[in-house]
Parts: sequence; structure tokens; C-alpha cells
Amino acid sequence: MDFQNRVGHKFGTGGPATDQEIAADRRERLRKLALETIDLSKDPYFMRNHLGSYECKLCLTLHTNEGSYLAHTQGKKHQINLARRAAKEKQDATVQPQPQTSSGPRKTVKIGRPGYRVTKERDADSQQKALLFEVEYPEALERVKPRHRFMSAYEQKVEAPETNFQYLLLACEPYETIAFKVPNMEIDKNENRFYINWDAQRKVFTMQVFFKDREVQDLPALPQRSGSTNLAFHGGGSMMR
Repeated sequence: MDFQNRVGHKFGTGGPATDQEIAADRRERLRKLALETIDLSKDPYFMRNHLGSYECKLCLTLHTNEGSYLAHTQGKKHQINLARRAAKEKQDATVQPQPQTSSGPRKTVKIGRPGYRVTKERDADSQQKALLFEVEYPEALERVKPRHRFMSAYEQKVEAPETNFQYLLLACEPYETIAFKVPNMEIDKNENRFYINWDAQRKVFTMQVFFKDREVQDLPALPQRSGSTNLAFHGGGSMMR
């Protein structure tokens, strides 16, 4: 480094440079290099205020010119703040909840209604009425079994509700759900009275339902109202309530 033209030294004689002079020369060289390679318009922390000076939004420092700001960006303070900001953004990214990737309920293209057969039966001993349902699902999906449930006449919205009937619903993908209108009687679920079978080879669902009269149960007694009371008045009379 040539410092022969410094004040207090004769021409041709170069004295040793001080630490301050070496640091100033280093900052100047870094400033010139940064001006040639860095585009300040893409720096998110570079801002010019209304006074014409420049600010670093990351370190909250004020600079008189672009070279001073560029020299600041190469300094220790700015680099430490950059590292802290990167660590904080990384931490925030790991804490944020992951978006739900569920595709929602599965949708299956329906292929129509299955074929079925309903047979009326009666027990020879007890004369108990029964219905035998046989529904064919030849195109049923693998590992899918038909499902069933009973629905009240007031739960469905297709027909006007009738108190004497209820509905038996059978569903198996990819077929449409079918419903049978059956008597509104209690289902006998005792042993050998409620039979369900799914033949995976023939793809036939069989269900036998026995009905029994609903037992009439007495309603619980209502609480008695308090008895009448006589309210006496100072006038010598009384009032019944």
C-alpha cells in the first residue's frame, strides 16, 4: 500500500500506515466494488428518506450516500442482523400450521339401481309377519359391503309422511341407495328373527326382518298440582285460590 503522498511525508518516502487508514482504504475499495456489482433497487432494506439521505431498514442506520450504505452492508452489524432475520423466518416457517390436503368426501359415479326381490313370509308357529329382501350388486366394489338402516317417515322428504309406515334403506357403492316402505312396527331383533348375509361370491345381499306389534307403554304420571288454599283477609272474609 502506497502512502508516500500523505501530509507530513516527503515525496518518495512511504511511512507505515495506521490501522485507521487501512480500515478506511478497505471500506473505500469495498464501496467501489459494491457499486459495480450490487443493484440497490433490489435490496429490500435500502430506503431513501424525504431528506435525501439513505436508511437501512434492517439495522435502523442513517447514511449520507449510497457508498456509505454499501459499506455498511459489508460490515459486522448488518451481517449479524441478516443472520438473525434468516433464523427467525426459518423458525416461523416451522411453526406455521400445515395446510389441509384432504380432498373431501369421496365421490363415486352411480351406475343405477340394483335388482331386488321382496318376499312376504309368516312364521308357522307364532304367525309373526316377516319380509325377506334379496338385492343383487354384481358390480359392487371390492371390500365394500352393503349397509342398511331404518328411517322414520318424518325423516325423509320424498313423500308425505305416513305414521303407519317406515323406510328400510340399503346402500352399496357404486349403486344408488334404494328404500323399501315397510310397516311401522317394531323390529324383532331376537335370535333367529333378524338375519343378514352378504354373499361376496354371488354379490347378493340377503336380509330377513320379522315384525312385532309395538308394546303400548303407559305414560309416566304427571306431577299433581298444589291443592287449593284459603287466604284470609283482615276484612273478615276469605278468598279461594
